[in-house]
Amino acid sequence: MRLKIIFLLLISVFSLFILFKHDDYAEYSVGSDYEKCRLVRIVDGDTIIVNYKGTNERVRLTGIDTPEAAINDKAKKDSEREKKDLAKIVKEGKRAKSFAENLMEGENFIYLEFDVRERDHYGRILAYVYLADGRMVNDLMLKAGYATLMTVPPNVKYKDRFLKSYREARTKKRGLWAD
Repeated sequence: MRLKIIFLLLISVFSLFILFKHDDYAEYSVGSDYEKCRLVRIVDGDTIIVNYKGTNERVRLTGIDTPEAAINDKAKKDSEREKKDLAKIVKEGKRAKSFAENLMEGENFIYLEFDVRERDHYGRILAYVYLADGRMVNDLMLKAGYATLMTVPPNVKYKDRFLKSYREARTKKRGLWAD
């Protein structure tokens, strides 16, 4: 009986070791140079609102794009460009938003990492967004198949990593690629 307990404990410790060595945790960690801010709201799969330095700011997740979660001008343009039903685009956008909400559920604070350009022409903050456990939301959205690549120089720090995650999701038919 005692040997069984020791064996189970060893397996538990080994399992925890494997879990925290998993790719999502090993590649990224929240650095001291990242900006900690309070998560206010998730707008859609690639846009959130945070309280940054005392002001509510819109943050666009760098390197990814998700379908629109509501009917708007961009959703209409995407529908025309992709020859895809507008209702389907919005449905996919809602799925991407839901995935993002599940990822960040219960997170009071998130962390922002900046690349070369910190704001876009709309005034939104451009950032790689991290959860408290060190996982990067941008990459997780790609890996799960709820985002596509949107590389806009000069913000290309993780472009190779993102390309790998995007290809993996498409190949394994994850998320939006499952349909």
